[in-house]
Amino acid sequence: MRHIMPNLHRGEIEGILDGTPYTLCLTLGALAELEAAFGDENMLALAQRFEGGKLSARDCVRIVGAGLRGAGHDIDDATVARMHTPNGIPGFIDIVARLLIATFTPSARPSRGEGRQQTEHQDSEVPAAVPFPGTR
Repeated sequence: MRHIMPNLHRGEIEGILDGTPYTLCLTLGALAELEAAFGDENMLALAQRFEGGKLSARDCVRIVGAGLRGAGHDIDDATVARMHTPNGIPGFIDIVARLLIATFTPSARPSRGEGRQQTEHQDSEVPAAVPFPGTR
């Protein structure tokens, strides 16, 4: 499998699952999938749900699964639920938080090379820390 670096300007992130780097992105279709899964009426209601910072393990599986499918990976939620990250459960929480920040926080996206930093768990550049409500 050829590894493609995530495009931060499109809201993509990278997550390591079962030792493989994956690009994740909550596209419009992925957000529609999450609206249906959570019973929310619109994207604002979905964003408000995530701002609460209280996500269940099932919520995290759905978000990671939708992000994988949004980036073009044909992986169902049952498979996501069996996957591992290098950092265990905190690794999944990190993926979910970074994905939500990339999707719902426009200031989290880099502009003209400013505000970028490297993280130890991925090779791609990520925006400087911008806390998502409920993650700090």
